Amino acid sequence: MQNTYISNKLIKTILSGYKLPWDGIHGITHWARVIENGFRIAEQNGADPEIVALFAVFHDCRRQNESRDNGHGKKGADFAYTLKGNLLTLSDYKFDLLYYACSHHTEGETKGDITVRTCWDSDRLDLYRVDIKADPDKLCTEEAKNPEILAWAEKRAKDRFAPKIVDLWKKFT
Repeated sequence: MQNTYISNKLIKTILSGYKLPWDGIHGITHWARVIENGFRIAEQNGADPEIVALFAVFHDCRRQNESRDNGHGKKGADFAYTLKGNLLTLSDYKFDLLYYACSHHTEGETKGDITVRTCWDSDRLDLYRVDIKADPDKLCTEEAKNPEILAWAEKRAKDRFAPKIVDLWKKFT
């Protein structure tokens, strides 16, 4: 699945207000792995790949630090709201999914819409980047609990694998 959901103008706008190091643990390499994790799950469960991709770039985009940052997901969702109708041309329904996924991604929820759950799992599968193994009991989708997906995502997170899109995004520095 190809990422055609995030325009250069959108990512440039998001990155212009990102306060942390782009290569930090919550930066663009993490976002890119979250996209790929989510696409892999969405291919199997029918989640909306557009929302998955947008979640990846908004969920941590307004963090103020690399450790505990209460409310950062809602700040990312609120920032997305400021772009609605301009750089984000989502239906109200789709935007509500994005907003909810971003706002609640750190609360440990596991129930709800398949697209929202896919967003949360796409992020949780990248926890190994901070030496936390993804706990299948805290994942929301059967696809993310698949041992092959878990091993694939864990290796990429542990190795801090940088998907190709990162090279494009770095051009905005």
